[in-house]
Parts: sequence; C-alpha cells; structure tokens
Amino acid sequence: MKIGIIGSGHIGSTLAEHFTRHGHDVAVSNSRGPETLRDLEERLGRRARAMTPEEAERFGDIVVVSVPFKSYADVPADGVADKVVIDTCNYSPDRDGHFPELDDGRTTSSEMLAERLPGARVVKAFNAIRWDSLRDKSRRTGDGARIGIPISGDDWQAKQAVALLIDQIGFAPVNAGTLGEGGRKHQPGTEVYTADLPGHDLQARVSPAAR
Repeated sequence: MKIGIIGSGHIGSTLAEHFTRHGHDVAVSNSRGPETLRDLEERLGRRARAMTPEEAERFGDIVVVSVPFKSYADVPADGVADKVVIDTCNYSPDRDGHFPELDDGRTTSSEMLAERLPGARVVKAFNAIRWDSLRDKSRRTGDGARIGIPISGDDWQAKQAVALLIDQIGFAPVNAGTLGEGGRKHQPGTEVYTADLPGHDLQARVSPAAR
C-alpha cells in the first residue's frame, strides 16, 4: 500500500517508521520542503521518499494528516477525493489559538478537517496516544495487553482500512463511533487520552454504546 504523510513531527515520523517496516511505501512531507527531510528519508530506507504535501497527498492510497491543528486549513484539498484520510490532530488553544466553534462544542476538529477536504473519507486515529508509546509499545497479535487505539469516523469501510493498519503495527483498533460523537470521546481532556489502556478497557469507555 502507498501511504502519504503530511506532517513529519513525532507522530507522523513514527507512523512512517511503522509503515515502512511493515512493507508499505511511504511519502513523508512537511511545510518546509523535501530537502529538510533527507535524514528521515535515509533512516526510513528504500520504501520512503520525501515529497511536498501536495505530492504526498496524490501519492497515497491512504493519507495521514499530522499537523498542528492551527495549520489544518493549509492541508492540500485537491488530491483526496474518495481517499481514506487519517486525522491524528488535536486542538490545543494554547498552541493553536481559539476557534469559537470548537470552544463551545458546536463541532470537532476532525469535522472541520473533513469540511476542508471534500470527498475525503476522514477517520480520526492516533491522536490519543503519546508518540513514544506509539514508538515503543507495540505488541504481537493476541496479546491482551495491546494498547487500544480509538477510531472515529462516518465511513465504515474507511474505519476498517485504518483498523487493519493499527492491528498490523501492533496495537488494538477500537471503534469509538462517528467522527463527531466518537471524536469527542478521545480528544485531549478525556479519561482515555494518553492513558495507554488495553483494547478491552478502552472499548468499554469509548464504545458507541457506552454512556
């Protein structure tokens, strides 16, 4: 599979390492240009290449958006129609400035990204785990202590595609519901955020049936 990653910070680069290790071809990008990513490209090996965000978006069968939320409006919107887009972003007013529609709960950051990317099949995932846990705490299939990764989205097939990636890299995919309702269950400030809960414990807290 080809995966384009927009944003080369801790989460984006860690996912790139996992994905290349499991045989996927990965394009990494950031706002500063491919020339700033040569060290990462070399470290990831032959399955990785540095590109611009526009190129990475067109390259990927799946696209990962891993940028500070304040930059969400800079994510290219032309190459994502019908593609699965994984949103790893979190809204942080101290860093991003205030968005009134998020502060008063009218919408979620993932729904705003989905509006920015018409036609994309947006799934929120990898936002509730620390980058070092993502790097260090993968476990084999069948291990009951596997850390759960909540998934929110409105497209079931898109969520299944993301769940397969999560399982492949050593974590437990957990359905948290829709992009709106589910996304609120694993954003900063919730009980599951960066809690590194095993999949079964996480499911009990974020399941669409949970109250």
